[in-house]
Amino acid sequence: MAATTDDIDYSDIEAKYHVQYDDSFDNLLVVDGIPVIDKSKLEKLLAKICKEFSRKGISIKPDDIHMPWDDTTGKSQGFIFVEFKNVDDANLALAAMHNHPFDAKHQFKVNRFTDIERYEQLDETYVEPEVEEYTPREHLRAWLADPQGRDQYVTYRGEDVEIHWHGKPSQSELAMKPDWKDFLYVAWSPLGTCIATLHRQGVRLWGGSSWKPQQRFAHPLVKLIDFSPCEQYLVTWSNEPIVVPEGAPQGPQYLSPDDEGNNIAVWDIKSGDLLRTFPSHADDTAAKKQMQWPALKWSPDDKFVARVTPGQMISVHELPSMYLHGKKSLKIEGVVDFEWCPQGDKDREDAEKDAQAASSGSGASAKAVKKARENMLVYWTPEVANQPARVTLLGFPSRAILRQKNLFNVTECKLYWQNQGDFLCVKVDRHTKTKKSIFCNLEIFRVREKDYPVEVLELKDTVTDFSWEPKGERFAIVSSSDPNLGNPGPGITIKTDVSFYQLEHGNGKNDFKLLRTLSSRTSNAIRWSPRGRHVVLATVGSSSKSELEFWDLDFNMDDAGRREGQVSKDEWGSGIQLLGTADHYALTDVEWDPSGRYLATSASSWTHTLENGYAIWDFRGQEITKQIQDRFKQFIWRPRPRTLLTKEQQRQVRKNLREYSRAFDEDDAAEESNVSAELIALRKRLVDEWNAWRARSKAEFLGEGHKTGKGTDSRSSEKEEIEVWIDEVIDQVEEEVLE
Repeated sequence: MAATTDDIDYSDIEAKYHVQYDDSFDNLLVVDGIPVIDKSKLEKLLAKICKEFSRKGISIKPDDIHMPWDDTTGKSQGFIFVEFKNVDDANLALAAMHNHPFDAKHQFKVNRFTDIERYEQLDETYVEPEVEEYTPREHLRAWLADPQGRDQYVTYRGEDVEIHWHGKPSQSELAMKPDWKDFLYVAWSPLGTCIATLHRQGVRLWGGSSWKPQQRFAHPLVKLIDFSPCEQYLVTWSNEPIVVPEGAPQGPQYLSPDDEGNNIAVWDIKSGDLLRTFPSHADDTAAKKQMQWPALKWSPDDKFVARVTPGQMISVHELPSMYLHGKKSLKIEGVVDFEWCPQGDKDREDAEKDAQAASSGSGASAKAVKKARENMLVYWTPEVANQPARVTLLGFPSRAILRQKNLFNVTECKLYWQNQGDFLCVKVDRHTKTKKSIFCNLEIFRVREKDYPVEVLELKDTVTDFSWEPKGERFAIVSSSDPNLGNPGPGITIKTDVSFYQLEHGNGKNDFKLLRTLSSRTSNAIRWSPRGRHVVLATVGSSSKSELEFWDLDFNMDDAGRREGQVSKDEWGSGIQLLGTADHYALTDVEWDPSGRYLATSASSWTHTLENGYAIWDFRGQEITKQIQDRFKQFIWRPRPRTLLTKEQQRQVRKNLREYSRAFDEDDAAEESNVSAELIALRKRLVDEWNAWRARSKAEFLGEGHKTGKGTDSRSSEKEEIEVWIDEVIDQVEEEVLE
């Protein structure tokens, strides 16, 4: 009888090829915070949502998204369902997109679909939580509470890093020798909160009393870093374009495939999240020049970051979203460079007043809000066809042009802001009509005055260095007319002149006037003390000259006049006094400490291998310490944050300075007396040991005398016996010895 298909057993084949369907909802996410729209904007919105997910390395399509609608209004309900291929992709999207800013008014809130059922059946019985034991974290600025008020500095030699305390000789000591390996170099954050090390894998931040790791940023082969002024963000750069290998970890703290080919990355320091990446400019003009760093420039309040596309535009991005401000760049034909205006103490005080006024909500407060000055930036454009070169001062975010200045016969411009944002100097290198010689103009903008007046100083020589006095109204320049300038040969030293200028007040004048010129110098670098007044003139990068000159610009002014910013009553410029000279062979770096009392000079092996090491000097040029070390690379003072004292509190400190100085003098005297007391105690201990030895020896001697019966008379014990050996020659005979 023939068998039918019903009699055949297919169970083994069915078991082998059985497909297990995943009927769970673990791969389904609910995304809230979606803009409410009508159906006409659906396609555009879904495309934008997919793009936001792709920026974090998560690939979804519009078909994977389901958007609920309100039948009564015909609009969406503000949330969507997103279906992923598997649970792993859903988990990655949950970690990457939760709290992700979609636009200025919307932020994604991501949850699992299964959480709806789980929380629906949630037991609402209150259970008192267990109190976890509090473990205090190290304060990242604990070093500021040092009882002696000492500063710190870091040195990098060979493969070793050392962090030192610096103070009086008795207070200078090693603070930490961390075990950091395989890094390129170290760098302090601008407020001194932490220190960064650059490794092949990325950047690591260290801080606290024990110097534990605080954060990491995975940018392979990173070469350069730059902190934002308020330490909220970090920029990293590598000459190698970003490559994300297959299977690399994904998430908000990692690079995604969308970042491939870029070189610059912007990170959030607190969270460690990657905010955005940028490519380096690849046009031929920029490639021929040395790369400008920092490539991204921060506004002083960390609200904006901008980069220039040479010859085309300036792009300003908002933080932390990194969206292009106003959705468009500043189109500026021919733009070469720009700089943000620094935020001074007055600007910070105005901003604090505005914040207090805004919180109070009174009518008077609304009027006060207008006092704060908005951010400003300055840029310059070269001469193009019949258009002159131009310097433009721009308010931001209003984008209002505050001041423009036309310039002619321009070869190059350099922009120098005073650190309080009071003045801007544009150093203009100009050429003659024949273009055979170069001379210099200083275009000085007085930013705090109405209509931003501009003063022009015409100079005959070429200016090689310019520097504003911190918190002051003076500046210094290094100029030269040496024919070897720009093309020095080996062993040739360029002769320079150093000039000081100051803003003159009174008698209807308000112009910058020459204080004094120091002629026939070899100095090529100016380093102002952070407190102003003192300045060091240095010869940097020369193998034949290595001079340091320490100058005081207010030598003959009393303390009251110096605090009020008055000019000396004596002859103009007579207060400029040379305090001392020094020499550091083949120095490469010169840096003041934050207090302005000490100067560090160093010779790095990155530049040459001649007598590498560092030296520390006081403000008068007296050598404190000098270390010659092979393979020495870096010396960096640890920066200090700005003071928390108000103007009135600082005024009270200056008023009571004698009382504070008396306390410091007492501490110094106590330290000296402690040293003297230790020395006296040492001497007394040595004398006591000597007397004890004499007494012990005397007792032993007297004891031996009693045993022999020679010590009965007390007077005999005081006598000293002397034995005399006498050699007497009885006869002397000479004999010959035959060999």
